[in-house]
Amino acid sequence: MLSTVTVFPAKPITAITTIENPKTLILQQCKTSKDLNQIHAHLIKTRLIHNRAVTENLLESTAILLPNTMDYALSIFDNIGKPDSSAYNVMIRGLTYKQSPHEAIILFKKMLETSVEPDEFTFPCVLKACSRLRALSEGEQVHAHILKCGFGSVEFVENTLIHMYANCGRVEVARRVFDGMSERGVVAWNSMFSGYMRSGCWEEVVKLFHRMRELGVGFDEVTMISVLTSCGRLADLELGEWINGYIEANGIKKSLALMTSLVDMYAKCGEVDTARRLFDQMDQRDVVAWSAMISGFCQANRCREALDLFNEMQKYNVDPNEVTMVSVLNACAVLGALETGKWVHFYIKKRKLKLTVTLGTALIDFYAKCGSVDSSIEIFSKMASKNVFTWTALIQGLASNGQGKRALEFFYLMQEKNFEPNDVTFIGALAACSHAGLVDEGQSLFVSMSKDFDIEPRIEHYGCMVDILGRAGLIEEAYQFIKNMPIQPNAVIWRTLLASCKAHKNVKIGEESFRRITILEPAHSGDYILLSNIYASVGRCEDALKVRRQMREERIKKTPGCSLIELDGVVHEFFSEDDGHAHLKEIYGGVEDMMKHIKSAGYVPNPADARLDAEEDDKEASVSHHSEKLAIAYGLIRTPPGTTIRISKNLRVCTDCHNATKIISKNKRGHRIL
Repeated sequence: MLSTVTVFPAKPITAITTIENPKTLILQQCKTSKDLNQIHAHLIKTRLIHNRAVTENLLESTAILLPNTMDYALSIFDNIGKPDSSAYNVMIRGLTYKQSPHEAIILFKKMLETSVEPDEFTFPCVLKACSRLRALSEGEQVHAHILKCGFGSVEFVENTLIHMYANCGRVEVARRVFDGMSERGVVAWNSMFSGYMRSGCWEEVVKLFHRMRELGVGFDEVTMISVLTSCGRLADLELGEWINGYIEANGIKKSLALMTSLVDMYAKCGEVDTARRLFDQMDQRDVVAWSAMISGFCQANRCREALDLFNEMQKYNVDPNEVTMVSVLNACAVLGALETGKWVHFYIKKRKLKLTVTLGTALIDFYAKCGSVDSSIEIFSKMASKNVFTWTALIQGLASNGQGKRALEFFYLMQEKNFEPNDVTFIGALAACSHAGLVDEGQSLFVSMSKDFDIEPRIEHYGCMVDILGRAGLIEEAYQFIKNMPIQPNAVIWRTLLASCKAHKNVKIGEESFRRITILEPAHSGDYILLSNIYASVGRCEDALKVRRQMREERIKKTPGCSLIELDGVVHEFFSEDDGHAHLKEIYGGVEDMMKHIKSAGYVPNPADARLDAEEDDKEASVSHHSEKLAIAYGLIRTPPGTTIRISKNLRVCTDCHNATKIISKNKRGHRIL
């Protein structure tokens, strides 16, 4: 008997017969499927199931409020004799929310076929289903029904139309709906902002926000988050700071999402220290906030700080997500931190995270930049799906590791697999030709870009061609190529030619290249050194010294060489003639031992690579204390025989260190230097 059943101790279910609003009872008391079954049985027994309001609210409990009860809701719905629009609305909304948008659209079609008139509450539910499926054609048909039924001016219907069109990639149609609204609340504005962001139209977000302010429309936290995100993408620090000032002036409570958006905006605008201060002030920090700050350090090329922050994140037991992993892998790639990157890869496998295209591409790039090309190829082969960026990362990785021919094999395989190369892919392919000395192949690819792929060569592609010709010793051809360029060559183009002139001792074109550089921009220290070395290579020592004196007179300082080595997960940084390391005495002792060892193996110091102000007697000591030699010595001291030592450097390796490293790698305790 019903009186003996006690499902809800505080409010026995028998009270349903005395409650005037059965809906309230069902919504308040129905907590589990078991409760639902008992209430449903009672409604059938008392014939309250025939009360339309009761049935619809029972549907709402089963279709929307309780998990895993959609089939039960459908069975109730199917037993309603003639369901009205309210019953259909509940079911369409439930199917959409329960991740069955396709069935929701089918049910809407059935509703029309059975001549049940939809109301203004029907259309937002159906439009959300279309939005989730990106079913543009169906969404347009629903839009036609809205106009036919006379609901085209209902604000919440229009808001959902904006969202649907934007989510289906038709942001221009969404804007037409927005512009045609007689009244626009903050929800409509936010829907439009969201649509522009989804399409990457960051400038339109900022323009629309300025228009919003001109019209005096009030905005909320959702608005500010959208605009701050766009400011970060556009590096619009002025507007971002205005929003921060507005938040402070109006005493707006900074939610986690809003604070994270501020951190991200400042970081992307290059104000990383400001971002870090805000980050440190946050009472609560989720994985999104940590990822934003780590990404900000990476973008500012402060990769060591990015890894330090990642280590701190682990201490707080915050699980990283895909965005975190990609940023950390990028930092590891720049620093050559192979062991840390391997740990990230191990973590991905241990947690069985899906190897998405983005994450897989980051792993390929990381391993390639750390010299582990075989690992890059292994990751590439295991990826279930790839895109043009994945192929490009592998091609560039192979090219930069001296495997030009293999890189081109993947370039052609990519096309066989129906992946069309983009402009960045061609930069990788041309770089491969440069490193492999494939002049004819490079020229053919350069022509093919525009002829076969309709890709207009950019300045970077012209630079690659200059490098291909210059490395091959075709200095005159490279010079003529630059003179015939249809676009104005920049300093980088002439600097590339200058480097080739140094390698092939071409004084005349080297001088012309240097002159062109100084016309376009103030020459860097490296330009002076290249020209000085060209003179020195052909015995014109007075001219070489003259160039170096000119550097001193003009107070042009050489960019300090910085080398990095990772040992036991810690990245150590060395500068030339470093005096700041904790194990300084031990390191310089190791350098002295190392230099004696390689001299006996045929190494001869190159005084031309000494620092500019070094006296003649100090030049040999100067080159022996270059940053990469200090890093190698520290690696030799701290690792057992046979260990591969990986050094990363911010500048091109000088001739002296290049020669010394080859001999060290062959002769020093079985170590291999990369």
